Amino acid sequence: MVNGAIGGPKYSNSLTLPGNDSTKALELMQAEFPEQAGESASIVWKAKSGSVRDPEVQQKIGKMLQEVDSLPQIGRVAGPYEPQGAAQISENGKIAYAQLSFNVSFENIKPDEVKKLVKTAKAVSGDQLDVQLGGGVISFADEPPANLSEIVGVIAAAIILYFAFGSFLAMLVPLVTALFSVGVGLSTVGLLSHVTSVPEFSSMLGMLIGLGVGIDYALFIVTRYRANINRGLSPEDAATGAVNTSGRAVLFAGATVCISLLGMFVIDLDFLNGMAVAASVVVLTTMLAAVTLLPGLLGVMKGRVLSRRQRRKLAERGPQTEHPAGLAVRWSHIVEQRPRILSAVALVVMVALAIPTFSLRLGFSDQGNNPSTTTTRKAYDLLAEGFGDGSNGPLQLVAVVNSPQESAALDSVVAEVKGAKGVASAVAAPAAPGSDLRIVQVVPETSPQSAETSELITRLRDDIVPDASADSSLKVYIGGTTAVSDDFADALAKKLPLFIGVVVVLGFLLLMLAFRSLLIPATAALMNVLAVASSFGAVVLIFQWGFGADLLGVGEGPVEAFLPVIMLSMLFGLSMDYQVFLVSRMHEEWVHGKDNATSVRTGLAETSRVINAAAIIMIAVFGSFVLSGQRAAAMFGLGLAAAVALDAFILRTMLVPALMHLFGKNNWWLPGWLDQRMPHLAVELPDEPVPAPRPVAVASAEDDTEGDDRLIPSGR
Repeated sequence: MVNGAIGGPKYSNSLTLPGNDSTKALELMQAEFPEQAGESASIVWKAKSGSVRDPEVQQKIGKMLQEVDSLPQIGRVAGPYEPQGAAQISENGKIAYAQLSFNVSFENIKPDEVKKLVKTAKAVSGDQLDVQLGGGVISFADEPPANLSEIVGVIAAAIILYFAFGSFLAMLVPLVTALFSVGVGLSTVGLLSHVTSVPEFSSMLGMLIGLGVGIDYALFIVTRYRANINRGLSPEDAATGAVNTSGRAVLFAGATVCISLLGMFVIDLDFLNGMAVAASVVVLTTMLAAVTLLPGLLGVMKGRVLSRRQRRKLAERGPQTEHPAGLAVRWSHIVEQRPRILSAVALVVMVALAIPTFSLRLGFSDQGNNPSTTTTRKAYDLLAEGFGDGSNGPLQLVAVVNSPQESAALDSVVAEVKGAKGVASAVAAPAAPGSDLRIVQVVPETSPQSAETSELITRLRDDIVPDASADSSLKVYIGGTTAVSDDFADALAKKLPLFIGVVVVLGFLLLMLAFRSLLIPATAALMNVLAVASSFGAVVLIFQWGFGADLLGVGEGPVEAFLPVIMLSMLFGLSMDYQVFLVSRMHEEWVHGKDNATSVRTGLAETSRVINAAAIIMIAVFGSFVLSGQRAAAMFGLGLAAAVALDAFILRTMLVPALMHLFGKNNWWLPGWLDQRMPHLAVELPDEPVPAPRPVAVASAEDDTEGDDRLIPSGR
């Protein structure tokens, strides 16, 4: 952790695709104008009365722009009152803007400098002027307190763990393990960012998944350890047994999550490869901490991980084996008695939630999705009011002109583009002295995120520009931030079916190896698809259709282009966790008695409480990321929280066991020839017999001040 902090991360946020049209346009511009390759921002102002051309307004704004220009990290300020800045004043003279260029890259911009910039610019706001700032870096000034979502998530997890265990120390062990391992993992990711391309969002993603799985993995092992203590094992034997049973399942589940995340390499995009590596590193550290650091902590805590009531009961009555009781057993019997009805209900719910997925539209969030109270959103709205919706995401036609014929062809292109449907304006920028590069600024009539803008980009590339330049050798590339985002979304959409196929097949093979069955992995694959489709439906409903978006402060717009890939890989791994813990107990019963009904009933009764407790923790941790202030993080958090809720409470504890009751012994069928050729893998070993009764060293009930036990998960 120290090394990571000293080295400092070096994140990359490039969405460019090698050889792509928008990438070539960007490369040409960066090669010709390297001094403008830094981050940019804008200052937008509106005259509440009169015009922005009024002398008093010009004097105030001019002085403010001079102060902004003198700030350390500002490279250049292009204002509307310069000779070439006439286009930066709206037709009605009410709104104008200045373009800022930073002299450093995004990762080197200091948040304090951004806040100073915002303070300097807004100092002239008042009764006469409304001044707002836009641009990606300005979001630094709008961010909520650092780590707010993580703090809320950890507090919520702590409350749930305390009610689950009834012991302060038992609650503390999973939290300490998860926080330590996530810290180590993120520090490692920071160091890796110096040798490979790692997107900045990876740290948020790593924190999100690391806290979720880290606390859950520790929960499973601590639960087994407590059960072993109650069975009369010494703390040392209890820890060994917990690691040898639940610990093995944690290693299998964690490895599955890592494999599913690394499956993003199939798409072959640097941006996603970096995310896959970062998230996998954090999951790996949480998994290793669960089987190394956690047993050490349990060795220190010994019997104090039990509540006072449990320790008193153990001292008075001696060792005892926990048996499932109460709601878990009753629910297990209900599922066994009514499998058809429950299967139908679960399928109807999942399919209904999945319907919005068919209208899924991929894209990227911009400042138009920010909360209406932020300066970036206000600047976005002012630009749209003064210069049209498309002014927030202009396109750029970039070409190298080497001859008079190509120059004439470019003029023809500009004329055709101006008259094209959906184009508000097309203006050729003056050529730089001695440069052959020509840039044409094209402002669409529609916003950057609209489907009409994407259609315009396609028509420009496929029809309008090629037709207008057909009689020359001129090559025109269409770039700009909007085009880059559109290209990235298209590339992901084309490769998504391959990725889904790889992930589903991989899950099928892993479960077939673990449970020596064809029907169980096939059912699990179907469940994964249902969980993903239903969770995407919830995301579309909130973030794309806008139901509740204003309440959450996330804004309405397209779904993040990389969300399906990352969510699918994460959900695949998380779903495998629950499937492994559920079916491994059923498989153990099946091996002993060959009675499918008993196996399914017992497995569900003994694992459902742990699965539900783990799911509630994950839901709390993931859901807290809506407070992050980032639309993408909120989308991931709510999407994953919805997916975990559906997976745990509908699929794993209702639909899967109901279907297994209906399938009967067919659940465990595997062709003999295949069984002989497959290696044997024990995901979770059965508990070893309890040794002969002997004195058990358990901390007395008076050793701490913990309260009584609460909703204590079963030993499985």
